[in-house]
Amino acid sequence: MMQKDTGWKSGMAALKFHVLILAFWAGVLIPSSCHGHSGLKRKHAALYIFGDSLFDPGNNNYINTTNDFKADWLPYSETFFKYPTGRFCDGRLIPDFIAEYAKLPIVPAIYPRIVDYTYGVNFASGGAGALNETRKKGLVIPLNYQLHLFEDVVKHLRHNLGDAETYTLLSNAVYLISIGGNDYFAPLATNCSYFETHSQEEYVGMVIGNLTNVIKDIYNKGGRKFGFTRLPPLGLVPSQRPGNNGTCVKEVTSLVNMHNTALPKHLEKLKGNLQGFKYSIAKLDTYLTERINFPSKYGFKEGKSACCGSGPYGGIYSCGGKRGVTEYRLCANVSE
Repeated sequence: MMQKDTGWKSGMAALKFHVLILAFWAGVLIPSSCHGHSGLKRKHAALYIFGDSLFDPGNNNYINTTNDFKADWLPYSETFFKYPTGRFCDGRLIPDFIAEYAKLPIVPAIYPRIVDYTYGVNFASGGAGALNETRKKGLVIPLNYQLHLFEDVVKHLRHNLGDAETYTLLSNAVYLISIGGNDYFAPLATNCSYFETHSQEEYVGMVIGNLTNVIKDIYNKGGRKFGFTRLPPLGLVPSQRPGNNGTCVKEVTSLVNMHNTALPKHLEKLKGNLQGFKYSIAKLDTYLTERINFPSKYGFKEGKSACCGSGPYGGIYSCGGKRGVTEYRLCANVSE
């Protein structure tokens, strides 16, 4: 999601509480059954997942990157999986809950390569952006290359199922996408005044434009049903709290608001131009802002501090002690 993904972000526990609304994507978009051209009855629709650390199940474990973009050590993932999977949180991610709701197995990462793609694949990569330039080449799997990996999967499916059955599978599948946060954090990482000399409007337009192109490419392969997240309130994450270095709250909040306003407008245009295109948007900004600011209303004790990290509000990205700073604190009860 962001340049520095704090594993136990204040919002991640809140996401679990909001599973039913997030799983609304599955309830609305996933049919109970469908028929392929082969005559075989499929009682599921596949999930194909693209994005950043909010959705990454461990793909970055298998690329030659730095620990800044990995989470394959404890205490990551220990709450549910009991071993480090590479997820940037203490347990499951949004797609894991949606898969459970849809009675699907947990959707596997594209790496290492898997054999059965008919239940879906997760291409997401922690730190990825919609723009290739957001990260130095090779550190993450940017959205465009995630699309390339999806195209390889489509070729594999066509080889095994044939064109007609593959098209049926892809047209009944649901495509979940969470991207954009890194694109806005990265330029501000070392310079909060970056957008004093660069147009915020043009930059947001590039991010949305690249996302739109990827959506069109998936549509051309057969994709019809999409689920998106609005960007979370990045100005409220622990690393942007007072006392932490490099905080650019005003700038990043402005960009997030512009992105979240532009996204539904562009999706509506696609809906008008692409026959059969359907979408749903989860309002992560609203969900998380409420739980960060008023945790007790939702059964939590703490909403502003990370559960794993160091420094003010746990905002230093040191969870697990393998990113240059060995010191970190782990909260006693992640459910609070």
